Amino acid sequence: MTFQDLTAVVAPYPWLETLIGLALLVAAATAANMLLKPLIVRVLTRIMDGLSQKVSREDALPVARRLANILPAVVVSEGVVLVPHLPPAVETVARNVCSASVILMGAMALSAALNLLNEIYQRRPTAANRPIKGYLQVVKILAYAAAVVLIAAALMERSPLLLLSGLGAMTAVLMLVFKDTLLSLVASVQLASNDMLRVGDWIEMPQLNADGDVIDISLHTVKVQNWDKTITTIPTQRLISDSFKNWRGMRQAGGRRIKRSLMIDQTSVRFLTEAERQALRRFALLDPYLDRKQAEIDAWNAELLAQGRDPVNTRRVTNLGTFRAYVQAYLQAHPRIAKDMTLMVRQLQPTPEGLPMEVYCFTATTVWTEYEGIQADIFDHLYAILPEFGLRVFQAPAGADLAALRAA
Repeated sequence: MTFQDLTAVVAPYPWLETLIGLALLVAAATAANMLLKPLIVRVLTRIMDGLSQKVSREDALPVARRLANILPAVVVSEGVVLVPHLPPAVETVARNVCSASVILMGAMALSAALNLLNEIYQRRPTAANRPIKGYLQVVKILAYAAAVVLIAAALMERSPLLLLSGLGAMTAVLMLVFKDTLLSLVASVQLASNDMLRVGDWIEMPQLNADGDVIDISLHTVKVQNWDKTITTIPTQRLISDSFKNWRGMRQAGGRRIKRSLMIDQTSVRFLTEAERQALRRFALLDPYLDRKQAEIDAWNAELLAQGRDPVNTRRVTNLGTFRAYVQAYLQAHPRIAKDMTLMVRQLQPTPEGLPMEVYCFTATTVWTEYEGIQADIFDHLYAILPEFGLRVFQAPAGADLAALRAA
């Protein structure tokens, strides 16, 4: 059957002509989509490959899909007038809807392109220092806002300027609706410009129960993965209005602080006898201290005795002072303690729970598990060696202590 014969058959049936015309239009739009999509993917891949060597076909596919959807809408918009016996009102509505679809697909393609740009940027080594996700989200909001205005203008067949002129009266409403977005935008700019926060930073924000690593920074929120693997979502503006602790400085310094006290039983503090002092020379770490202290005390005491003073005024070495010197020397000789940072052993104000002797130093690593191991090893040693100096650790009486007292 020829085309003329087919035309003659369907001529008495206008609705059939319209149906065939619509079917051909849909087929043409589908073919355009299928033919254009691979071409767009190939072009985008080549363009992006010039920007980054790690762009694959899968990366460019979301953008290509949205761009490829524009051509079918254009085909329908231009071809709907060729469909026979179609009412003018239907043609007008179809063309307006197609125009709105082109605008929407363009905005969605731009959004997908911005997502791809962010993915490419995050593959750079310096991306964690200067995230751009928040700025890209602002561009998305502006793009979709413009798309809404243009879609409304296309559907109503009115100029976009006419619609924009009516937005002046809605400024207050828009400011109220986008208040959080504006505050988040300002906060994001301040965080980025002052380098206050990066992806991978360990932060603490007790008021929001956040204590862990930053895993995502966006326009409205910052996600923190806590150490118990839960996720805390923090509004971006709260990082400007409230205080938080960033542990990045500790990691950059390469050392983590140990600040812990031994609670010494104050009744065990006393002077060392000559025999005890000589016995402590078994500890090689104490030789410099004992020699220096002995020379200092001998010179002081010789001057006092020359003045005829009572021997009670002479100076003597204490077990607590000797132990403090030992701890200082032990830390200085420890291979996992940083020597270029503050290192000291000091006494704090006595308390009813004992005399605190604080160890203040920094480990040579910031890895949490290694830090805890080093700290535990140091205090294991100090607790075990404390009796060698005639000292005791203060401990509140427990059940075993009370039972021993009753038995005595």
